[in-house]
Amino acid sequence: MEFMNSQQSLTVLQWILRAVISFFFLLFAAKIMGQRSISQLRLLDFIMALMLGNIIAHPLSDERLSLTNSMITMSALVILYIVSVFASLKWNRIRYFLDPSPFPLIKNGRIIYENLHKARISIDFLLSQLRKERIEEVHKVALALWEPDGTISIFLDPKYGAVTAKMMHLKTQPFDLPTTIIKEGTIDHDNLHQTGKDEEWLKNKLKMTYHTDIQDILLATIDHNDNLKIVWYK
Repeated sequence: MEFMNSQQSLTVLQWILRAVISFFFLLFAAKIMGQRSISQLRLLDFIMALMLGNIIAHPLSDERLSLTNSMITMSALVILYIVSVFASLKWNRIRYFLDPSPFPLIKNGRIIYENLHKARISIDFLLSQLRKERIEEVHKVALALWEPDGTISIFLDPKYGAVTAKMMHLKTQPFDLPTTIIKEGTIDHDNLHQTGKDEEWLKNKLKMTYHTDIQDILLATIDHNDNLKIVWYK
């Protein structure tokens, strides 16, 4: 394991071993830190991403630096990160510092200009986010909140919202998420088993109804009424 320590020179194999160990160490560290550090790059996550990236990058390009020392430093940072996350869950002051409360950018169709400065964004950026939500006019927005992770939550004024079946007092069917049973010409046997069907039933259904084989299908789903929806390869 001498390649882990500082060296005057490293062989090609030793450079590869450093890269492999660093990769799995970072993978393990990200797993310990949890899904939040990946899905939501907030203040604490941003700092960790910068520091971990810099610490692990240098030993991978400079043989005079010890990979072991870098991993020790990263381990300490990961522990500090986990402690900070749990501390933010227990103490409100720490939570507010790391994840401040959202504040409004638009309220009742009116832009709160001073809060744009607080969020450090321009009106053009705000309008861009509205367009992405297919909202063409500011006055249609009942509330737009600047979230701690740098995103904007937008709520339309009810009179501009889409009409729902509940508003019209219409009877609706229960929600049913179709199950994927074929992907790229291959049967997903686990999903097929969950539907109570088997491979023989599927093949017979495809031949009798669609006159096709499994390998010709890009995607196939089935609902609770045993209705198949098929997308063929073009």
